[in-house]
Amino acid sequence: MLGWALTFLVIALIAAALGFGGIAGASAGIAKILFVVFLILFVVAMIARAAKGKPPV
Repeated sequence: MLGWALTFLVIALIAAALGFGGIAGASAGIAKILFVVFLILFVVAMIARAAKGKPPV
């Protein structure tokens, strides 16, 4: 998930550098959404792991 977010971020940066504003904006938006989803899933996984009694890695 984080890899996809980074991929869209790179696409957005390249598109912005080449002057493609629409593509850059869309790619940056997708990257933001994927990053937030990644953070939410990460926090849920850490809470679930703590609830099982396993220490964090």
